[in-house]
Amino acid sequence: MTETKRIRGRDELDTVDNTLVALLQADSRMSNSRLATAAGIAESTCIARVRSLVTRGIITRFTTLVDPKALGLGLQALISVSIRSGARTQIPAFRDEIRAMPRVVQVFFLGGTEDFIIHLVARDSDDVRDFVLENLSANPAVASTRTSLVFEHHYNGLSSGK
Repeated sequence: MTETKRIRGRDELDTVDNTLVALLQADSRMSNSRLATAAGIAESTCIARVRSLVTRGIITRFTTLVDPKALGLGLQALISVSIRSGARTQIPAFRDEIRAMPRVVQVFFLGGTEDFIIHLVARDSDDVRDFVLENLSANPAVASTRTSLVFEHHYNGLSSGK
């Protein structure tokens, strides 16, 4: 019997689906031929399964990870942001504005003490300071920020949201 898992009310994933997802997370540029061989299925089955994973929203996109250091962005920071209680209606606009900024890698909308964590890549600490002053401290919706420098970062390929 095939093992299945339920993902947020979506169609169930069987062992082959889980294998395909894991292989594509490791190398999203893997050819269909190699993917089929690694998963132990026919190429026609493989392409149909991957298309199904995309159609069902299990795979939301194929992406390329770039080393920020190669672009001259050798520093990463996590910036916690609290929104003023009187500015709660501005949260969607603030989120969209921050997400559109080119050096913002990720934006996390949170429940808890902070409202957001912004993952930023920067040239140096002056660049981080300028980002905070120009985009966060100057924003009337922002109550406070707290910046932490990232010494090491590992990305495992999972995401939630788009």
